[in-house]
Amino acid sequence: MARREGPILSERAAPSGAEPSGAAPSGAEPPVALYVHTPFCVSRCPYCDFVVYAGAAARGPRSRTAAYLAALETEIRLRADAVDERFGPPASPGRPTLTSLYLGGGTPSLLGGDAIAGILGIVGERFGLAPGAEVTLEVNPAPAERGSANRWQMVGVNRLSIGAQSMVDAEIRTLGRRHVAADVAATVAEAREAGIGSLSIDLLYDVPGQTLDSWAGSLEGALTLRPDHLSLYALTLDDPDEERLTGDLGDHLPTTTGARRWRERARQSQDEDRAAAMYEMACARLAGDRWHGYEISNWARPGHESCHNLAYWERRPYEAVGPGAHAFDGVVRRWNAADLDAYIAALAPGDATAPRFPPGGQESIDPRTAEHERLILGLRLARGIPRAWVDAAPFRATAPWALESGLLEIAADRLRLTTRGRLLSNELFARLV
Repeated sequence: MARREGPILSERAAPSGAEPSGAAPSGAEPPVALYVHTPFCVSRCPYCDFVVYAGAAARGPRSRTAAYLAALETEIRLRADAVDERFGPPASPGRPTLTSLYLGGGTPSLLGGDAIAGILGIVGERFGLAPGAEVTLEVNPAPAERGSANRWQMVGVNRLSIGAQSMVDAEIRTLGRRHVAADVAATVAEAREAGIGSLSIDLLYDVPGQTLDSWAGSLEGALTLRPDHLSLYALTLDDPDEERLTGDLGDHLPTTTGARRWRERARQSQDEDRAAAMYEMACARLAGDRWHGYEISNWARPGHESCHNLAYWERRPYEAVGPGAHAFDGVVRRWNAADLDAYIAALAPGDATAPRFPPGGQESIDPRTAEHERLILGLRLARGIPRAWVDAAPFRATAPWALESGLLEIAADRLRLTTRGRLLSNELFARLV
């Protein structure tokens, strides 16, 4: 899939195998959202940094999906036990049920309707789903990968996130995807006919070989399908190995030699000024069509903002399961290691030992880091932050410069990014940190 926007993480402590204790640390809160990571794709796109196991691991006689699903069910139950112990059972005083459930990947639509129904059933039983809770499923639009929209609707999915990445077939091939633009249209049509109430399309810009004209065509192609939500991301080509995110307890997998070569070639064709022009073009086009750009990279029709991603940006507590998944209780961030073998071995041991939490790590968020995150994540949103926050210690020295540079504006006693500020947000956020 494309980039999924989560929180800005602070500098991590060394990974550890620590398991959550029974007592909730001061300030911790029960989750309002749950993320489920499915680490399988038919093939791995060369730009993708998500935890993905492709090819034979994803389907066929050597598929790892059955072992993963058994381990996943156990993790859901173990995490639910830990949350119950800390905060009480779902719907008890002070313990809300979930307002959103996000099934991401990878390609969770590869699992099939029965598996997705099973996951939703366990989550509903152990965490509880609030009436009208947002239930998102990521789908790849290729015919053999998107599954049945009717089945998704029947099991309780009410939002699809469609990994189009482009509506130009040549660009789709360049990105290593397994579909064509017509498959995106077919996916949308099937979902509408099935009665799925909210549809989101992901698109990438600053793609190798992409021009301003082809980007405009891709955007228009998506708008023609009348989705409810658009996520528009600049193609980022990070190196998780260089960032020390891999290893036995890391939350990323090592980059393959082929992917590394593809990224080196792709970087040579990227252009910051052209990418900025593409972003500005999209902002102007969508504003003219009355889309709400509610976050730096996300636009929605009224009422179709991503409830799940808003939980991240608002620093609300969320639980997460699956290889490489991240959770946050308001005080501690926790992540599972990316290694699928270690994940399954911990949760579905082949001997008589009891299942245990998978390996990974965690870090406590100190008040200073929490303040930085509150400012940065708040500024990502179109509504911005209260003007009074200018006096917060991390912002006091930076705000005058950002206002004078045209990166920030004051509107209705709130401080928010301008379009120029969105383009240069990384520089602004770096100064805040």
